[in-house]
Amino acid sequence: MALTPSRRAGALLAAGCLALLTGCGGESAAKGGDSGSGALKVGVLFPGSLSDDGFMESAHRGYQRAAKDHQGKVAFSKVEQVQAADYEQALVRFATTSDLVISLGGQTDADVRKVAARFPKVKFAEIGGPADGKPTANLALYDPQQAQAAYLSGAAAALLSQKNTVGFVGGAELPAIVNAAKEFERGAQQAKPGVKVLAPQYVGDFNDAAKSKQSALADFGAGADVLGQILNLGHKGLAQAATGRGGRLIGGPIAHPCGSEKAYAGYVETDIGAELEYATDQLVNGTWKAEAVHFGLTFEKPQNDLVLCDGADPAVTKKLDAIKAKLVSGKITTR
Repeated sequence: MALTPSRRAGALLAAGCLALLTGCGGESAAKGGDSGSGALKVGVLFPGSLSDDGFMESAHRGYQRAAKDHQGKVAFSKVEQVQAADYEQALVRFATTSDLVISLGGQTDADVRKVAARFPKVKFAEIGGPADGKPTANLALYDPQQAQAAYLSGAAAALLSQKNTVGFVGGAELPAIVNAAKEFERGAQQAKPGVKVLAPQYVGDFNDAAKSKQSALADFGAGADVLGQILNLGHKGLAQAATGRGGRLIGGPIAHPCGSEKAYAGYVETDIGAELEYATDQLVNGTWKAEAVHFGLTFEKPQNDLVLCDGADPAVTKKLDAIKAKLVSGKITTR
C-alpha cells in the first residue's frame, strides 16, 4: 500500500530519529548533560510518543528528572516512536555507545534480551516487561506493578458502576497487559462480589484512538458503564465513546485535575519514570545489579495511587482505601 504524504513524512522522521538516536525535537544528550568522555552514558528506547499522556510520557518525566539530578555525571540519549521492526537496531546502536541501555514496554522484551546477550559488558534494564520474567547476567527487569494498578482500577470501576457491569480495554495482548486484565477482574470481584466483568478487549495498538473507541462502544453496548484501561493515546477514543454513551473511565497512569477531562471518574496513577531514575541512580552509585525489582505500592517509595474525582461516595472511598491498605500490607497480592 502506498504511503500518503503525511505517513511518508512520519516514516522519514522516525528513520532520522533512529539514525541520530535522539528524541525527535529534543537533543542527543539530555538537556544540561555532559557529553564529555568522563560522563557515564545512558541510552533509552521509547517505542511510543513522549507526549502520549500514558506510559511513555510518564517514563519520560523520570528521564528528565534523572538528567537534572545527574547533570555533568551522565550523558543521556533517547529515541522515540520506533517501529517494532527497528527495536533491535536501536538497541544495538545504544549498546555500542552506552554504559546502560533502558528499554520501555513489554513489546521490547524479545529484542532487549537478544541484544543484551550480544553485549555482555553493557548493562541493560527493561521497564514494564513480563511480571514473572527472569533477569539475565546483564539485564535487570523493573516491574511498575501495572497488575497492582489494574487491581485498584477494577475495584474502583466495580464500586462506581451503577449497572453492575464493567470492562477493560488494553493496548495489546502482551503478557503484562493480559495479566493486568486478570487483576482488573480480581479487583472488581473483590470490591463487589457478583459484579459482571466483560471479557477484556485488546486494541492491538496503544495509540489507536479510533479502534479504542470501537472497543469502548462495544463494551458500553454490552451493558458496561465504567471501563478500566491500559492505553496511551488510545484512551482519547475511550473518552469520546464514554462521553457519547454516558459512561465513565478510570484513567492513568498520569492523573489530571478532576473535572478537566469529561467522563473520567478517577485515575490510577503510576510513576513509570521512577524506575528509570532508579536504574540511573544505581549506575552512578556503582550498585547496579541485574535484578528483578517490583515497584508500585510495596516499594520503599510507593509509585502507585488511586485518585477518585470529586463527588465520589464516601463509602466507596472508604472501601477503596481499605483495599489499597491491604495491597500495601501484602494481605492482597497481585501477580
